[in-house]
Amino acid sequence: MAKIILKAGEGKRVKSGHKWVFSNEIKQVEGSPKAGDVVELYDNAEAFIGKGFYNPHSLIAFRLLTQKDEETNVSFWQKRIENAMRLRKRVYPAANSYRAVFGESDNMTGVILDKYEAYLCAQFVSAGADAHKADILKAAQDVFGAKGIYIRNDAHLRVLENAGLKTENEVFSGTIPESIIIEENGLKFYADIIGGQKTGHFFDQRDNRAKLAQYVKGTMSQGAKLLDCYCHTGAFGIYAKNAGAKEVVFVDSSMPALQTAEKNHNLNGFKDFNGIEADALEYLESKEAKKEGFDIVNIDPPGLIKSRKDFNAGFKHYVKVNEAAINLLKSGGILATSSCSHHLAFKDFKEVIHQAAAKAKREALIIEYGFQAKDHPVLASMPETEYLNFAVVMIK
Repeated sequence: MAKIILKAGEGKRVKSGHKWVFSNEIKQVEGSPKAGDVVELYDNAEAFIGKGFYNPHSLIAFRLLTQKDEETNVSFWQKRIENAMRLRKRVYPAANSYRAVFGESDNMTGVILDKYEAYLCAQFVSAGADAHKADILKAAQDVFGAKGIYIRNDAHLRVLENAGLKTENEVFSGTIPESIIIEENGLKFYADIIGGQKTGHFFDQRDNRAKLAQYVKGTMSQGAKLLDCYCHTGAFGIYAKNAGAKEVVFVDSSMPALQTAEKNHNLNGFKDFNGIEADALEYLESKEAKKEGFDIVNIDPPGLIKSRKDFNAGFKHYVKVNEAAINLLKSGGILATSSCSHHLAFKDFKEVIHQAAAKAKREALIIEYGFQAKDHPVLASMPETEYLNFAVVMIK
């Protein structure tokens, strides 16, 4: 098996639990490994560190799989998936749909696996995970007994591997329906794992949707008027309707997303769907929105900071969106705001709220924070696994 030997002074981070080695930390490579091969990793004194995926074309040149000298076969992956499943059953014992594997946090670097009732949807965002997907999905099939497994090859992280990974989605096994009805906290949603955004449903906001619903219940006896901006398939707004909101306005720039939001709205027995196809920021700043008098505004924008170089522009955009949302709220209204950008750290997220409120000349009282759902656990030794921030803010 090929070997990677690290430079002097390198290796401390990966020995302490991080899963990546960068290309500039490598002293030499022994053998001729290809992108996606499993190789052995050694420190500068040639002490064994572990085994993992190698990719000579990526900044992340090595991804740790194990600190043991063990085979990475179907049995290896099955044990990892079983461990991940046990955690999900512990945190969401009644759920049948959830993120089943969250990459490095589940010791399966580069592997994302979502469970939609009896179906699985996979993403392989590293060359190594992609090269071993047959064994990984065979193990997943053995664990879950899925009726069908679909692979989404359209994740932008695959391009960063520079390994010529295919971008066309594919069926791995079984027959995949056009949409699957899943249940989350007693509500039902259509999930389109073939054509939907990401893998079809944003499981990472599960707990935050439930948090916001509690504030809908407490807003006023006659029910709240809520704006769900960047609504995607309407989950935040539908939770709000279920909690007693008298009116929800759903806004998204994607008509297919709005159409799914309406289907989800109707699926749960609600009437009078109010959906607006519009750029979210343009709507937030519009005269039409300013006339509405919202009690609650929820904003869940896409990741605006893809890399560190995007930070300044993305930060300013987050402030602008939050300021516009604050301007729509009555005194005592609730802003629910999210960021799914890893490069916007928690302290920066708080500063976004601070600056937005200051620009709007309003006082902001942060009541509660939230983070990514429990099926997206954060590996303490790897800050890259933490990316979602959420806050409930009273605006005076």
